[in-house]
Amino acid sequence: MPPAVKARPGSKAPLRSKAPSLRHERTFKAQGIRYLAGVDEVGRGALAGPVSVGIAVVDLERQKPLAGVRDSKLLTPAERERLDPLVRRWSVAAAVGHASAQEIDSLGIIAALRLAGTRAWQDVVSTGIRPEAVLLDGSHNWLSPAEQLSLFEEPVFEVSCDAPVHTKVKADMQCLSVAAASVIAKVERDRMMRELHLEFPDFGWDINKGYATVLHRDVLRAAGPTPYHRVSWRLLGGDLLDGGLAGGEELGDEERAEGEVPAGEG
Repeated sequence: MPPAVKARPGSKAPLRSKAPSLRHERTFKAQGIRYLAGVDEVGRGALAGPVSVGIAVVDLERQKPLAGVRDSKLLTPAERERLDPLVRRWSVAAAVGHASAQEIDSLGIIAALRLAGTRAWQDVVSTGIRPEAVLLDGSHNWLSPAEQLSLFEEPVFEVSCDAPVHTKVKADMQCLSVAAASVIAKVERDRMMRELHLEFPDFGWDINKGYATVLHRDVLRAAGPTPYHRVSWRLLGGDLLDGGLAGGEELGDEERAEGEVPAGEG
């Protein structure tokens, strides 16, 4: 079950967050769309590790709801692990793509998101399913190929997102396809961070998943960055490492929320 949001007036019983549904996705059927891709990212605001993009494709002609799915930040690690295989079976196609810390440093975070999303898109298309539209969490379309030249040289792919992209703020909270994408992306990235923790255990990546906890920054200050840190970011909250750009100095509410580590959560 998702965590409590607030208590009812005059009652100690908590209200639960409203479950995302396919209501918004089904509005696309009027446009003749059958395959819709829900897309969400995780790891955007972390100091270390990849940024990851999940895609969950739904068939609007026959898709049924999937119980228990929420935005990944509202689920416990155990709930996400339980839901991951269910989401992958429920989707007509699903994939997660990643862009490394080095790619984030060399390309910038927006281009790195596009790179991770393109890798996931290629995996989806390789299954024989080609989404006709995309529902992307947020207000900015970072998935479609860049229409103008970037300051950085981006990779060129034969297959990239060629479907219309529709952005929606808080889609991960309201739209089941996007919530599903957030779950598989979070599970896969968390597993990667636990593996990296074995290589650099002092940073606590098995718990903080690369986000800016006090422990993470204390060890970073004492030992310096690893090859998995985004050295172009303000890793210590003010000082740039290796003379890089301040790509991570400002985090949005969602990045801050994703970086929080509740007591006992791993």
